[in-house]
Amino acid sequence: MSLVNLSLANVIAWLLAAFFFIGAYGNTFVSPEIAADYARWGFPESFHYLTAVCEFTAAVMLIVKPLRLYGSLLGSAVMLAAAATVLFHGEYAHAIPPFVVLGFCGLVARLTARRKPVTLA
Repeated sequence: MSLVNLSLANVIAWLLAAFFFIGAYGNTFVSPEIAADYARWGFPESFHYLTAVCEFTAAVMLIVKPLRLYGSLLGSAVMLAAAATVLFHGEYAHAIPPFVVLGFCGLVARLTARRKPVTLA
């Protein structure tokens, strides 16, 4: 048994977690340019904090194996909202990165769900 399990799901989950940690930091300490984007899209002034909390939560859940499926689903929701926002505002090229991350979140969800069934009881 190896000390480090380098399965595809683990590697992608940790990379996604890093991505969401960076995103959470960027949305917590928002730059003037990002603040202007949020304002242009019609979001309230402090909406970036909600985004940061969701990204931070998704990152932590992706790292904790029993919560990984839920983290990938939360990350998917964040990326779907990001893609929908830019598509709705006609910024089509800006939708590509969220869709790529959404795809990786879906892959982690699929690999995680296939490994062990999730039960609510």
